[in-house]
Amino acid sequence: MELSAVEILALLVGGVFAGVVNTIAGGGSLLTVPMLVMIGLPGTVANGTNRVAVLAQSLMATWRFGAEGVPGVRAALPIATPLLLGATVGAVGVSTLSSQAFEKLFGVFMILFLVAAICAPALAHEQRKLDPRFAWISFLLIGLYGGAVQAGVGVLLVFALSRAGHDLVLSNSIKVVVIALFTTAAVAVFIYQGQVLWLPAILLSASMSLGAAIGARVAVRGGERILRPALFTAVIALAGRMLGLY
Repeated sequence: MELSAVEILALLVGGVFAGVVNTIAGGGSLLTVPMLVMIGLPGTVANGTNRVAVLAQSLMATWRFGAEGVPGVRAALPIATPLLLGATVGAVGVSTLSSQAFEKLFGVFMILFLVAAICAPALAHEQRKLDPRFAWISFLLIGLYGGAVQAGVGVLLVFALSRAGHDLVLSNSIKVVVIALFTTAAVAVFIYQGQVLWLPAILLSASMSLGAAIGARVAVRGGERILRPALFTAVIALAGRMLGLY
């Protein structure tokens, strides 16, 4: 696939912005997936191509959070299994759809995400921990959504992790670790299905990784003073996009 200079610039600039947004809140894929569709990729290929960049971005963010003194790997391990299982099932399911069906499913998932975001508990410094009987199924469902669509899954993870008792900085560090884990499973499925276009994937991977490095630094240095308004801004922006306001 050949890309024009304008399309390359759009992927580079948009990728940096999406990487920052994904790292400090979530929802960057609501920019990158439509951007890939606009440059000519079918919906399913845009989805698979975007996952490669999300994986690169998440690995960079994981490293940067650790370098900034907020590693999330150990805290991510207890929820890795349901997330990986859900993501694999979601990716396999969505990879078998036609581009038209995927785009319709994307819209349905966005509506469901909006409802979940609105109904999510208010964030506070002290949260009542999730009942273990419901935590596993909650993260399984988040993994299922993340494997199928990805867009906005970071916001869902931060809400769930905050509800489980973590502060927002650690929640974001854990978030990028688990997204790297389940996106690895999803990327393997999309590559197997031939739904990755490598030139835009490489361009987005580079730019989103740069954005992730910036975002991790901002998240740790700014703390909840930055993350709390960023998270709620992301939810409002996602809601407006899903309601067709822009």
